[in-house]
Amino acid sequence: MSPKKKRVQKRPAGKPPAGRRPQPVAVGPSKGDDRRLAEVSEALDIMVPELTARIAAIEHLLVKKEICDREELIEAREFVDERPRGGFAGDEQG
Repeated sequence: MSPKKKRVQKRPAGKPPAGRRPQPVAVGPSKGDDRRLAEVSEALDIMVPELTARIAAIEHLLVKKEICDREELIEAREFVDERPRGGFAGDEQG
């Protein structure tokens, strides 16, 4: 009698061997950061013009109702432009 051959179990093509699973590929931090930056940029592109229009409308009403005059609004804008900013860049500005 001849010795029996071991039968090798065939797996479907592309299926990894049992017990070894491929590690999920994480999105690189650079790619994720770029995506998040694009989302924030898009949100700002929508919000800034809307806020600017609302501020202009409020300024118009303040002058129309004679709560303040145009010169006071200009002085207020200058004050806001001159004050130091918060956050990380606040330490660097002089």
